[in-house]
Amino acid sequence: MDSTLKFIKQARTAFIELLDGLTLEQLNTVPEGFNNNIIWNFGHIVVSTQTLVYVRTGIRQDDSFVEYLDAYKKGSKPTYEVTATEVAALKTLALSTIDQIDADYKAGTFAVITPYGTATYGATLETIEDVFITTAGHDNVHFGYALAQRKALK
Repeated sequence: MDSTLKFIKQARTAFIELLDGLTLEQLNTVPEGFNNNIIWNFGHIVVSTQTLVYVRTGIRQDDSFVEYLDAYKKGSKPTYEVTATEVAALKTLALSTIDQIDADYKAGTFAVITPYGTATYGATLETIEDVFITTAGHDNVHFGYALAQRKALK
């Protein structure tokens, strides 16, 4: 699983590089034809992974530990102008949360999880490895949206 978590971090690093090449105004703009913006897609992967890995698996019962959850959870839309401070915090969380997941994985925290079905992919995730692979796919779907949004802004 080290390679999957490493890939997730590499993909998130590429997403961060995309953010770094844009202005705050561009990050906050909802391009025509979309219902969210680039920073929402980035924030969404940050909060979704934590809830998928810890809450949906039954490891934690409460999602209150997930910073920015209400702003970026499934079904939400951008409702405010994201600040540079929030963008910086999301960038840090994007990588530090994967480091924490990796440490918890190595410590055996996920040895037994509650299987659950995903709405997005229609698959039942029975192991934490399934969750990690799904996370990699989910992250990259949203990275793809962000790339399309960047193109639409130009």
